[in-house]
Amino acid sequence: CCGQIRFIQMASLPWGNHLTLRNWYLRYALSYRDLEEMMQERSLSLDNTTIYWWVQSYAPELEKRIRPHLRLTSDSYRVDETYVKIKGNRYYLYRAVDSTGQTIDFMLSAKRDTRAAKRFFRKMLKLPQHPSPRVINVDQNKSYPPAVEELKEEGVLSVASQLRQCKYLNNIVEQDHRFIKRRVNPGLGFFSFKTARGTIGGYEVTNMIRKGQVEGIGKGDIRGQVRFVADLFKV
Repeated sequence: CCGQIRFIQMASLPWGNHLTLRNWYLRYALSYRDLEEMMQERSLSLDNTTIYWWVQSYAPELEKRIRPHLRLTSDSYRVDETYVKIKGNRYYLYRAVDSTGQTIDFMLSAKRDTRAAKRFFRKMLKLPQHPSPRVINVDQNKSYPPAVEELKEEGVLSVASQLRQCKYLNNIVEQDHRFIKRRVNPGLGFFSFKTARGTIGGYEVTNMIRKGQVEGIGKGDIRGQVRFVADLFKV
């Protein structure tokens, strides 16, 4: 029954409107209920759970499609982790930006330890848009030095990469956490790890677009950014 209702609601809107609603949710500090009310103002009946299902299918696909179009980042990394709540428990979102604030990568983890740090570095270093880090700036988290040393021994990370533990050098990435926090808070947390991972991935790549990290599209070119996403999905 619920599936049939969602199908009818989706069929009643043009595909471009589906895309717009999902973009709004990922880009602005809006809850699903906010979007439901906004549609009601436009005389459109749309349940908030429908928008939720759209976002869950759309966000991972957006992350996959955007990667080949991203600009190169610098070789100066700022790595830090913040937390998000899933079913009332703390989970850790590892994030990295370069010296200019461009997002390098992100990873949601149940734990905050050496093993999780190594997984994040491995994920980050696989991406072709990022040069091998000349310097990695981190805070005083004790899990980073052993993770970096082990990756150097394994040949994953260059022995020339320098690890610097200094709280104040990481102000850029700590400030950048705010974008994600402002989107997570209206939703009152997440109810599963899978949902959190997919949605946060959507927040992150939308933030990359907003920052102007897509080749040929500037930071303030809002219409160009919208056209880029529409072209990705052939709308």
